[in-house]
Amino acid sequence: MNPQQKVSHYIASRQLFAPTDKLLVALSGGADSVALLRLLLSLGYDCRAAHCNFQLRGDESDQDEAFVRALCEELHVPLQVRSFGTLEEASRRKVSIEMAARELRYAWFEELRQGHGLHWIAVAHHRDDSVETLLLNLIRGTGIHGLTGIRPRNGKVVRPLLCLNRAEIEEYLSWLGQPYMTDSTNLKDDYLRNKIRLDLLPLMQRIHPAVKESLQRTTEHLHDAELLYNRGIAEALERVRVGRHISIAALQQEASPGAVLFEVLHPLGFHAAQLDRILASLHGQSGKQFRSATHRVVKDRELLLIESVDERTADTPPFTLRTTTLPMSETFQIPRSSSVACLDADTLQLPLTLRRLQQGDRFVPLGMKGQKLVSDYLTDRKYSLPDKAAQWVLCSGEQIVWLVGERIDHRFRLTDSTRSIYQVELLP
Repeated sequence: MNPQQKVSHYIASRQLFAPTDKLLVALSGGADSVALLRLLLSLGYDCRAAHCNFQLRGDESDQDEAFVRALCEELHVPLQVRSFGTLEEASRRKVSIEMAARELRYAWFEELRQGHGLHWIAVAHHRDDSVETLLLNLIRGTGIHGLTGIRPRNGKVVRPLLCLNRAEIEEYLSWLGQPYMTDSTNLKDDYLRNKIRLDLLPLMQRIHPAVKESLQRTTEHLHDAELLYNRGIAEALERVRVGRHISIAALQQEASPGAVLFEVLHPLGFHAAQLDRILASLHGQSGKQFRSATHRVVKDRELLLIESVDERTADTPPFTLRTTTLPMSETFQIPRSSSVACLDADTLQLPLTLRRLQQGDRFVPLGMKGQKLVSDYLTDRKYSLPDKAAQWVLCSGEQIVWLVGERIDHRFRLTDSTRSIYQVELLP
């Protein structure tokens, strides 16, 4: 089959989209995206194009934009163009340039898709890209998801050229007499993907000329295996999850605790060495902590506690306090709820202050006479380490009057001599 027939068959067999669907084509000026546009038009699809100028290659970026504008004018294809300050965005968000460009690109494409009533965003990844992605993920370390190459469809993004390799695309454009632009950065081995394309794959082809085809078939087999794997993982997660945490006992009963742990924690930024240490900690004492850039895992008695780092460092409490001053009377009943504190107003230094628990904090628990470390009190109450860190205290001067939502200090309780009640209510 020629490229046009291959793409037509691929779209139909994978049910990527319908003949009447409207497409937004990501057009860079490179051979693959130019071929994508030409092939979709030849197959009769209704297309609109979008071009991103990331301003990363100086004059070359502007030349790409000029080429794309001329091509769309010649083919009578509506075109949208946007320039991005990619370097500034990457610096502001503290991410790589590649990540910043990708996120800017797809966010804008989705905005256009919705704004113009289009069905799909068509991008020009081809078979060689899928093979390179497999090798890239394999080198960096990955689970089964990273070994399935590039997916034909992801949300509203479709990839009709995954049935063609780079050579077939360039031959097709040569047959059409269609020029295209060459990204000079693709010819340098500065980036890992380029090293794979320019150095590793040619070496592998000398060992086995059909290595690309073999790897592509492998990704397809792994994709089928992934469907079964995903079902097994979903069932395992149902067994081990306790809210957003993990039951240690249930996890250890699974056929592959490491695989379950990987699927939960790898997306949260935990790398392979950390996952090994977390797995080893399951048999150890409580209190061990592990951190990624965004999350923390704490090995507690019965659970692996998973929390966002931001949740424990925020200065704003996740609740509000409502205060009321009441006269003391014989008919007043102290509420039994732990979300209400009733204090002797005359013993307080107002206004009260709210802060997080600090190391060394002490108070006199209601009903006791001597002071006790708040940390020890919470340990007796079976609080986990993260829950201790999340505890807020209400203070009169330097003295704690209430462990919010837990217990008041005995020295500020209501007594027979109390004349005025300072009532504090915890609101979610």
